[in-house]
Amino acid sequence: MRFLAGNCRVGLLSCLLVALIVSFVTASVVLTTPATARAQDDGNPPPDQPVVNKSTNPIVHFFVSIGILFGLLFAAISVGMVALIILLILDLRLGEAVPTAFVDDFTNMVNKRQFKQAYDLCKGDSSFLARVLTAGMGRLQYGIEDAREAMMGMVETVKSGKDSWISYLATIGTLGPLLGLVGTVSGMVGAFRKLGESENAPKASDLAGEISHALVVTLVGVAVSVPAIFFYTFFKNRLNAITTNTTNLADDLLTQMYHNSRKTAAAPTMAAEKGSTGVQART
Repeated sequence: MRFLAGNCRVGLLSCLLVALIVSFVTASVVLTTPATARAQDDGNPPPDQPVVNKSTNPIVHFFVSIGILFGLLFAAISVGMVALIILLILDLRLGEAVPTAFVDDFTNMVNKRQFKQAYDLCKGDSSFLARVLTAGMGRLQYGIEDAREAMMGMVETVKSGKDSWISYLATIGTLGPLLGLVGTVSGMVGAFRKLGESENAPKASDLAGEISHALVVTLVGVAVSVPAIFFYTFFKNRLNAITTNTTNLADDLLTQMYHNSRKTAAAPTMAAEKGSTGVQART
């Protein structure tokens, strides 16, 4: 249920981000349309005042330079990155991996020697700690060392599953500059093409437009990769800390359960020995 709730929140935030980007792109298209063209489409004569140069508006210049193709690519990558970051923030929490209520209930059941109820509690919980304890308790009958090995195997399994989601941030961090490099190369190719097509000296504005396109795409690629690399390192460190805390706590709880189970098994034996001693004494 917690995972479904987290997915719902991620989906809602993703839809809001998509709507914001679509509205931004639509506004940029309207802004980049010359005033004379809009006036002619409306059937009105063009205005007397001169049209403001597009390069004077940095927002318009940004959207015009990045283009539709790279704009859609970076928008999709950005929305996916934000959704992934929100999902990892909700999932990689110490309270989510080691629920306090679960630890208290498990400890009380073990102290009362309700081992079957404790095992059912672990199987019914989807937290990191519960999955590790379930694997260890399933092998506890073969000894504490065998149970610890089973726990460590489950720890690595759960950790690798969470680490696979974090690795997507590293992919985004690598993909952003590469797309920016593609934009840089395409812009430079356009600039050199204009140099080759012009018999006379090319206009500086034409060359500047192609070079500006290249630099804007490069800038966006780097801007996307910076938060991706930051959150990749952040979540890797958080996952390592959660794994260490979960492993230590699971080992303590399993050791406590093992010793309590041995005390329970030793109690009938001691009672039987006392009974046999009393019979011999009466004899």
